[in-house]
Amino acid sequence: MTISNDLDYCLTQLLDFKPAKLLPEETIQSICHDLKVQLLETPNIMTISSPITLVGDIHGQFHDLLEIFKIGGSPPHTNYLFLGDYVDRGYYSIETICLLILLKLRYPNRIFLIRGNHESRTITTNYGFYSEVLNKYNGSSRVWQYITDLFDYLPLGAVIDNKIFATHGGLSPSCQILDQIRTVDRFREIPHDGIMADLVWSDPDLEIRDFKLSPRGAGYLFGAEVMNKFCHENDVVQLIRAHQLCNEGYVNYWEGKCLTVWSAPNYCYRCGNKASVLEILHTNYGKNSFQKDSVDGQIFNVFEASPENDDDTINGKSVNGNDNVDSFYKSKSVDYFL
Repeated sequence: MTISNDLDYCLTQLLDFKPAKLLPEETIQSICHDLKVQLLETPNIMTISSPITLVGDIHGQFHDLLEIFKIGGSPPHTNYLFLGDYVDRGYYSIETICLLILLKLRYPNRIFLIRGNHESRTITTNYGFYSEVLNKYNGSSRVWQYITDLFDYLPLGAVIDNKIFATHGGLSPSCQILDQIRTVDRFREIPHDGIMADLVWSDPDLEIRDFKLSPRGAGYLFGAEVMNKFCHENDVVQLIRAHQLCNEGYVNYWEGKCLTVWSAPNYCYRCGNKASVLEILHTNYGKNSFQKDSVDGQIFNVFEASPENDDDTINGKSVNGNDNVDSFYKSKSVDYFL
C-alpha cells in the first residue's frame, strides 16, 4: 500500500463514518511525525498565491469543518489557509486536528496551517483538548503529547500574493518588519511575551492609534497608526486574522485594511453567532482599493452552525468527558475571550 493510499484510508475513517472513527494512537504518532518532517522545511512566514480560502477558528467543531468544505469546496479542488485554533472548546478536537493533519499530508500544496494561541500545551491543558484525549483514549495522554509536539512546528503566518499578511492574532510592538518574524525560533511552546506570543494573541482596536496591553493577559491591542505603519514598512495592503468571536462571522476594520474571519458558528454551542470563510479570488487591487464592506476579489461566505451540533447537545453529548454542556462550562469558568 502506498503512502497516499494509507492517507486516503485514514481520511475515509474520518469522513465516511458517523460518528467519525478515532485513529489509533500509533497512527496519530506516525502522521504527526510525518508532518513535523514536512514542516521543518517550511519558513515561519509561508508564501502563498491566490485563489485561496481563509478559515478562522474552528475549536473542535468537526461538523462545522465539514460544512466549510461543502461551502468552499473539498480539498484539493479548493486551496485553504487555516488560521489556527483547531482544538479546545468543541466536542471533536481530536477528529478536527487529525483531519487537518491528514489533508495537509495528502495535499501539501493545497492545504496550509498556521499556529493559533490554542496550539499550546498550557492552553489545551485548561480548555478541553487534554481532557478529551484522556476520555477518548482510556486515560492515556500520548495522543495529546504527539499533537502538541507537532504544534511547535506550525508556521506563524503567510503572505498572499506579496500583498496580504495573514496570522492568527495580530501585530507586535517588537516587530516592525516581516523579516523579524522570519528569524524567530518557532519550534517551541508559545512564550508568554515577545513576537511569537503577540502574533497569536493580539487584537485590533478602533479606539486607539498605537499599542496598548491586551486585557487577555497576553499580546497587545493595536490601532490604526500601527496598522498603517506596518503595511507601509512591509509593502502590504492588508492584515487578515482570526482569534476573535464575531457575531456576524467577520469584522472589517479601517475600511478593509484589517479583517477578522471567524469560522466556529454558535461558538461553544451557546453563543448564537454566525461564522464565515473568506475567499480571496485575486489580489489585483492597490493600496486605496478598500471600501467599507467589500473588497474586489474578496468574498465572505457566511454560514450557520451544522444541525448535527444541535443534535449532539440536545441528546446530551458530553463535552470532553463531562456529563453535559452546562456542567463543563460552569466547572471551567469559561472565558470566551481566550
